[in-house]
This record gives sequence, structure tokens and C-alpha cells, in this order.
Amino acid sequence: MTKLQKLNQSFQSQVPSVDKLLRQDAVVGLMEIYGRQTTTNAVRALISQTRLEFKANGRKALETLLEKNLSSLLKNWLEHHSTPSLKLVYNLTGTVLHTNLGRAPLPREAIEAMANVARGASNIEFDLSRGKRGDRDDHLEKLICELTGAEAATVVNNNAAAVLLVLNTLSNRKEVPVSRGELIEIGGSFRVPDIMKRAGAKLVEVGTTNRTHLSDYEDAIGSKTGALMKVHASNYTIQGFTNEVTGKELASLAKIHDLPLIEDLGSGTFVDLTKFGLPHEPTVRETLFNGVDIVTSSGDKLLGGPQVGLITGRNDLIAAIKKNPMKRALRVDKVTIAALWAVLQLYRDPDRLAERVPTIRLLTKPENEIHTTAKSLVGPLSRALGQSFTVSTIPCKSQIGSGSLPVERLNSAALSIKPDGGQKGTALKKLSQAFRGLPIPVIGRIQDDALILDLRCLEDVAGFEEQLKRLDL
Repeated sequence: MTKLQKLNQSFQSQVPSVDKLLRQDAVVGLMEIYGRQTTTNAVRALISQTRLEFKANGRKALETLLEKNLSSLLKNWLEHHSTPSLKLVYNLTGTVLHTNLGRAPLPREAIEAMANVARGASNIEFDLSRGKRGDRDDHLEKLICELTGAEAATVVNNNAAAVLLVLNTLSNRKEVPVSRGELIEIGGSFRVPDIMKRAGAKLVEVGTTNRTHLSDYEDAIGSKTGALMKVHASNYTIQGFTNEVTGKELASLAKIHDLPLIEDLGSGTFVDLTKFGLPHEPTVRETLFNGVDIVTSSGDKLLGGPQVGLITGRNDLIAAIKKNPMKRALRVDKVTIAALWAVLQLYRDPDRLAERVPTIRLLTKPENEIHTTAKSLVGPLSRALGQSFTVSTIPCKSQIGSGSLPVERLNSAALSIKPDGGQKGTALKKLSQAFRGLPIPVIGRIQDDALILDLRCLEDVAGFEEQLKRLDL
């Protein structure tokens, strides 16, 4: 027998069979938690993985196996594979509405409404007063119209879907003039021209990138024109020698030619943000007041609600949009309806929005409050990191994010963590990974040879501090 064969025989003797391992008391306890089938599958996977490692690493794999108890390894495996990949994180990036981190945090009222409707059957499409089938839009339409001044409204699963549905309904196989300066690209390389193409509408570019005039639209109108469209540039700005046709001007032109005017606000808001000390962003109400026939906007950005696309405007056009077969494919579920209704209820009391809607609360958080939080965390964080890092507070600028008010910055404060010694890049990479490995992962940004943790969005200060002792450096 060769040395390798002896080593392999020794290894095989150390690996118990699946049945034998399942009879161990510790493993029986795991079965009570995770179930027999899941635990059995985990045992097989672990044994298979260990054998593969032995073939690749030989004696090192055997030594690792002998040093550790298989039931302990099994427990770690089950815990890892039973942890949901989608989880709560601390957003300390400095971007309040971070697309990759779920955008708007929901108010307590919305979370409670979601849980309440999710626990059993609901009247999502049942009219309780008539005892007959109802329309799921009925739960939201009147409230949206009250808050925006729209004649009618409907809701789909996001704003891109809203634009797609509106164009497909009103302009399928027809031409739609749009300014070249408004052919925006949103997150994930999703572009307005691509949406229009999928909707069956033919894009007619008018004007130039920086200057478009009313006459450019008028010259583009013909027998094949289905609608005029304006896209609010919510995620970029063009400055300098520019000209933009207003919604009010386009509305007059559209009326002359008996064409519907569509405006995509992108982010969209229901309140004048200047009341909270923030820059102005066009509201749905003022856009409709300007004569726009159909307005599309998001629910999970400046509105501070769940991910939805809101379609508001003329009653006859909304009715046509609701009849489009695509509407069913893009509709929202009962949990989303419950969350959005709860958020919209808060907008009936605009004086308390900054207290009750997290998005507005975070955007308006006082700078001195953020600095106080930063100073209070320097000591705990320094103790958790030890001598290898220097922690300090620095002023910084937060951004609103998700294509909202792209050039505006909010004064904020951050914790700056700088590694001592050489190989700063490697040290920062490991440090970022350690923060992401916490029970509630912490997401910051690396900038100027430091890990920056912008504290504007940190509300659970105690929870953040408590888990610092679990940093695995």
C-alpha cells in the first residue's frame, strides 16, 4: 500500500457515514431546528466537500478535519445556508436613497400595515359594501387623487413600468416627440429610448442636447404622432447655454393638436420640499396644474414609500391605461398596497411629515445632531478596532440619491477610519469586509485612504455600537 493510499484510508476512517452522523445527539438537536431533510442534505454536502478538499490538499485537509468536530462544522454550515441573503443593513454610504440598498426606509405605520394584511385573507379585489368583486385600485385611487388633484390614478410595480404602460396604451405604433436633452438613462443602464421601443412607441428626437424650443416639437407633430412627452431630468443637470420647454408650454401645444401630454417626473414628490429647507422638486400636483395629462412618478424615492410607479391624470386616459392587458402583469400586490396607503395617509398631515416619514426625516436631520452622534462613537469604535486604526470625525456632504436632486449636497458628519502603517489599500479592503460581516452589515465608502461612515442615516445608534465588539479583524 502506497503512502497516499494509507493516508486516504486514514482519512476515510475519520469520516463517519451519513447515518452515523445523523444519530449523534448534537445532530439530532440540529434536526429539530432545521428539519430532517435539510440537515441530511447538509451532512451529505459537508462530507462531500471535505472529501474534495482532501483530494486537493491531502494531509492539510485531514488535519483540519481532526482538529474540528464534524457536528460543529455542520452547525456552522446550517447557520450559514439558512441565513437569508436579503437582510437589513446600516446605510452609512452618504447616499440617503441608495438604489442598491433598497432606497426609502418605510415608516412604522407602513410596516404595521404590511404585516396586518399579510397575515390572512384580505379584500384586495372584493367590494365589502356590495359583496361583489372589486378593483384593487379602489384602495388607493381616491387618496392619490386627493393628494395630487388628479382626476384618476392607478399604480404599477415601479416607475419604469408606469412609463412603459402609459406609452403602450397611448402611443403604440405611433410617434412620440421627446427633447434630446431629456433622453435620460436611469439605474442599471435602463434608458428612456429603450422603454419607448419596448412600449411600441417610435421616438422622435427634437431639439439639441442643451437647447430645445417649442417650435421643435411643433415641427415634429404629424399624422402619426400619438402623444407629446416630457421627461424631468431628475438624475442630472445641464447648465450654461440652455433652453427647456416647460410643461405648461407643451400642454398648450398638445391641446391645439388634440394630443395627450405625458410627463415622467422620475422621482416625484407630493409636497413642496422647500418647506423642509430642501431644494425645489416639481410636485405631481403642480405638474398636473400646468396642464399635463398624464404624470408618472416613483413611490420609493422622495415620496418615502414602497417601490411602485404612480400614474395620475385625466380620467379617460387612466381608464384606457387600466384596460391595457399589460396592467395585470405590472400590478402591485396586497402588501404593497397596504404600505403605500399607510404612507399616503401620513401626507394628509404635512406638518408632521419630517417626524413620521423616514426619508424626509433623514434628509432634514440637523447637521449638529449628526456631529454629536459621530463624536459619541469615536471612543467605542477606537476600542473595537484597536491600535491598528485611527478614528476621527470629519465634516462631509451627503447626497439624496436615486436620481433625485443630483447636484444638491447636504451637510453631514462622518467617522473616518484610517489604517496605521503600510498597505492601506489591503487594510481598508479587509476592514470594509469585516463591517459587512457584522450581524447587521455596515456599508460605508472608501475615500482618501480611509473608510468613511457617513452618519446621516444612522438612527439605531445603540444597535450599531453594540455590535462593534463582534468585528472580526
